[in-house]
Amino acid sequence: MSPEGTQLLLKAGRELGLDLGPHIPRFVRLYQMLVEANRRMNLTAIRDERGIVLKHFVDSLTCLLYPGFADGAEVVDVGTGAGFPGLPLAIVRPGLRLCLLEATQKKARFVASAIEGLGLDNAEALWGRAEELARGVKRETYHAAVVRAVASLPVVAELALPLVRVGGFVLLQKGPEVEGELGRSKGALEKLGGALEGVLPLSLPVGGEARRLVVLRKRRPTPEEYPRKAGVPAKNPLS
Repeated sequence: MSPEGTQLLLKAGRELGLDLGPHIPRFVRLYQMLVEANRRMNLTAIRDERGIVLKHFVDSLTCLLYPGFADGAEVVDVGTGAGFPGLPLAIVRPGLRLCLLEATQKKARFVASAIEGLGLDNAEALWGRAEELARGVKRETYHAAVVRAVASLPVVAELALPLVRVGGFVLLQKGPEVEGELGRSKGALEKLGGALEGVLPLSLPVGGEARRLVVLRKRRPTPEEYPRKAGVPAKNPLS
């Protein structure tokens, strides 16, 4: 990462109220690992330095604008892809314990190698699907789930809420279009034992792109029939 990229990251961090200075060596190393791996496999479509800094590193850290992440909390990153938002969160918040869940094997392998290369002892990579993880011993064990959500709110809720314990929360990173999904998602959230707690509007530091942090609270245990089999939530979303 160039000096300009480093300064961009520091500036964006300040706008979020974060001093990223102590963490710069790890972010530089993560940038190098991501760029190198992306030459061999398609980890991310974002390849330019500014895009990686703002749309991967900084966008991930906007999760911390929500004050619910307590030290010692177990957090699952559902569909982490190339490690976002999980890796930046693990770097900046060493008190969190993060499981980075990814269904694509090559991406899960990269995340595992990044965790090792960065020396992060508060994170682990797991290759698998949320629908399967929520059927095992990890069901309703996490304090929180984070999701950079591409799918609709009902789909993401069915994947994430069964993993979170009662009283915990799911934090979804979405665009402004999520506003139109909120009313249509109430029934799905009720079926899954969750409820909408709030929506935090924000602008991505430096770039100014509009974002939304959607907070779902787990009110009661998720019925045993959820999540449905792998692929079904996306094909037939709850309503």
